[in-house]
Amino acid sequence: MNINIKTTIPFGTKLCDIEVPTILRQRIKTGIGYVDDALGGKGFTPTMVTLFTGTPGAGKTTMCMIIADSLGESDDTVVLFNTSEESLYQTKMVSERLRLRGNFYTGGMCLVPELLEAADKIRSSNPEKAFFLIVDSLQTLDDGKYNNGGRTNQTAIRAMEMITTWCKENATNAIIIGQVNKGGKMAGSNKLKHMIDAHMHLSVETRDHELAGCRVLEMLKNRFGGSGHTFFLRLNANGFKEIARISVD
Repeated sequence: MNINIKTTIPFGTKLCDIEVPTILRQRIKTGIGYVDDALGGKGFTPTMVTLFTGTPGAGKTTMCMIIADSLGESDDTVVLFNTSEESLYQTKMVSERLRLRGNFYTGGMCLVPELLEAADKIRSSNPEKAFFLIVDSLQTLDDGKYNNGGRTNQTAIRAMEMITTWCKENATNAIIIGQVNKGGKMAGSNKLKHMIDAHMHLSVETRDHELAGCRVLEMLKNRFGGSGHTFFLRLNANGFKEIARISVD
């Protein structure tokens, strides 16, 4: 949807006088039960930025591709899946293995200003549709601060700031895959946790004998709905299948 909601509310405005744009009261379901339920049962809120972390090999890219495919099947939603982790040929082969229809746009840009400009061109050709940007991964992005493409520990923060601002101003959504360190903790500054609206995490169960090998999907943060939900999923050649869940009301 080609809208702009960056109107500044004057400091000192009474809360009762603030009118919330209609777009922010909408919800966009993915059509995937465990994902929508992890978000509180209603799906994504326009402007929402979600960081999706996970242990290596847990299936972050696979899940994001399944989400992209499901969202892309809707006549009301457009999805851009941007990856710099794998080639688009690899992405295509994964989609074939998962038997996805692949009705979403793809790209492989690292420079954030160029990525957002390209995303806006796709948005402009689909002006009445909700827009999702899925990025694999945050650690591959370049905010453009250095002409030589150099990166520092602040690069990811600046890249996230740019995407977050873009989402807030245009009522778009972003799902950004983030890597974790050897200890399983999110790589990078803790400032990232405060910048995002939602934080999903995917890991592999190793402690419970009966659930060993299952993927564990957790919603660690959600400003627009519930959090604390845990889903146990089996991962096979065709994707994920929910086998158990723990929900916090």
